[in-house]
Amino acid sequence: MIIKQLEDAPALAVEGYANIKKQIILGPEDGCHELIMRHFTMEPDSGTPYHQHPFPHMVIITGGIGVVIDSAGEEHLLNQGDYVYVQDDELHGFKNDTDADFSYICVVPERGEA
Repeated sequence: MIIKQLEDAPALAVEGYANIKKQIILGPEDGCHELIMRHFTMEPDSGTPYHQHPFPHMVIITGGIGVVIDSAGEEHLLNQGDYVYVQDDELHGFKNDTDADFSYICVVPERGEA
């Protein structure tokens, strides 16, 4: 069994994503070889590209207010305690239009963390 605190995971800039930091909470270094748990912090006025990839992810909003953009291009407001499931190859994006940080946990299969 492994028990960690978010502070135990270094915050790294995400290449190609301005003002977004990622922390690998539980991953291969911890012996996790099927699922990877990541924590993202999006600074104010930041976002991910509208994109897709061949793996799903489960998202739990942990702080702030943000937006997820679905495959139809519609925006959905997200608050702490909301959950999102993004299917394989589904177009999506996240953004933070507020003046405070927006954070979430994202769980992906190992192939999703390259």
